[in-house]
Amino acid sequence: MTSAKRHVRPYGDTTGDGMAQLSFTLPVPHGPRADGAAQLLANKMGMDPAMVVHSHPIGDDFTFFVVYGSVTHIVDLDEVKVVEREYPLLPPSDVNSVIKRRLRRKLVVVGGCIGTDAHTVGIDAILNIKGFAGEKGLEYYRELRVVNLGAQVSVPELVKSARTEKADAVLVSQVVTQRDAHILNTQEMSAAFREAMGERCPLLIAGGPRFDPLMAGELGVDRVFGRGTTPGEVASYLAHAIQSTKEPAHS
Repeated sequence: MTSAKRHVRPYGDTTGDGMAQLSFTLPVPHGPRADGAAQLLANKMGMDPAMVVHSHPIGDDFTFFVVYGSVTHIVDLDEVKVVEREYPLLPPSDVNSVIKRRLRRKLVVVGGCIGTDAHTVGIDAILNIKGFAGEKGLEYYRELRVVNLGAQVSVPELVKSARTEKADAVLVSQVVTQRDAHILNTQEMSAAFREAMGERCPLLIAGGPRFDPLMAGELGVDRVFGRGTTPGEVASYLAHAIQSTKEPAHS
């Protein structure tokens, strides 16, 4: 077995050649001038040489580009900061066993999209039984009781529902990100829960394609899941969390 390299560069045709592919849109009508602008931009971003391998008009005044070229940058893997998964991925049967043994009742999960966000694809992929990426959603788990509030749930409604249902965990999804709406909404949500419920606050979990898992502390939540998260990851986290807690939130 070979050890992983510490310093790495992009790989295109040969190891370490630095070749990378980049896509972007410029507010320039499609044509040679637009291609030249895209190439110049890529050069200024550190691609040299850079080739415009694809350009396509988007309406009358915009052009989409794919640029391929060599970069000189090197990544030091020791400088990479990410949230490593500190718990094992468990099959549904093991998740059910942990919950049944630890709580001796079903674990209650309340979820929804908060604020004006009407995009339920993410929360449905985790909660609904049909699931995502070949995995069944949380509704499939025998020892979980799932309450899906759907879209455009206000923070007071979410807090009220969590208290009524005696939720052990609250999952919120945010897709709309203009002006950092996902960050502000989640911070508002976490503050409201802690004001209303204090030490009896359920696990707070946020998810969405624009969330950075490193932001859990800044957002005031227990866990952040980014794009590509599967139901099994969330279920395994819930099992890990209740095993690590001295007293369940609602015993």
